[in-house]
Amino acid sequence: MARKFSELRDKMSQAAREETEREFRRMVEEMPLRKLRAARDLTQENLANVLHVKQSEVSKIERRADMYVSTLASYVKAMGGTLEVRAAFPDGEVVKINQFEGLAEPRTGVEVQKPASRGKKAALLTNGGAAV
Repeated sequence: MARKFSELRDKMSQAAREETEREFRRMVEEMPLRKLRAARDLTQENLANVLHVKQSEVSKIERRADMYVSTLASYVKAMGGTLEVRAAFPDGEVVKINQFEGLAEPRTGVEVQKPASRGKKAALLTNGGAAV
């Protein structure tokens, strides 16, 4: 017999309910790019159209562990958000780093280009040939 989640939750201890709530909040606040895109009901093709790149480039961005801040800012902007970079310290202090603001400003003719100075495959978003 199927049971309602509310019935199961009601049988949990207060400590277990609080831990479940903390874990839920953590999961909602942290997620990889592909899950964030899916949670916003967007497809790779949707983002590719906004970024003026191929769907395969969006897939590459989502698999990358290391990328340019401007690439990440453009990806987030294409989903309707803004990228914020913050530094968190052991004493609890959190400082917003503002030197990256404006990286995902509206651009025309966004294209993906492989940097000439790097030997490995990498993509960067450019604006008329000038790196952003």
